[in-house]
Amino acid sequence: MGMASSIALGVALSKPGKKVVALDGDGAVLMNMGTLATVGDLKPQNFIHIVIDNAAYESTGGQSSHTKTVRLEKVAKSAGYRYARRVTNASGLKQEMKTVFFKKGPAFLLAAVSQGGSPPPPRIRPVPGEITRRFAQSIR
Repeated sequence: MGMASSIALGVALSKPGKKVVALDGDGAVLMNMGTLATVGDLKPQNFIHIVIDNAAYESTGGQSSHTKTVRLEKVAKSAGYRYARRVTNASGLKQEMKTVFFKKGPAFLLAAVSQGGSPPPPRIRPVPGEITRRFAQSIR
C-alpha cells in the first residue's frame, strides 16, 4: 500500500509526453482513495491506472477488502477518470490491454482475479537508497 498511484500521478504530471502506468492493488486503492479524486480533477491524459483486485489485503495477511461491494471502476469514473473498465477473465484483460493504452486519460482498468492459490511471492527487502536511485534513473 505504498501509494503507487500518487507517485505515478506526480510522474505523469511532470512528464506529460510519456505514458505513465500505475500498477496497484485493490487494498492500496481503498487505503488511498483521495488519489482517485486528485487524478480525476487534474485529468492527466497520459495516466493509466491498472488495479489487480483479489478482494483482499494480501500484503497484510489476506484479510477481505471491500471490493466485493465497492466497485472501484465506478468510483474512478465518478471521480473523473475519462475511461474506467472492469475485466473478469483473461480474454477480457487481453482485449482491454489493447484498448486502454490508446485512450485519452486518465484511464482506469480493474482486473478482478481470485485470491491466493499459491504461496505469495517473497517480500522485497527495502533498500531505500537503492530503490530511490533506480526509480530516479528510470524516469529521466
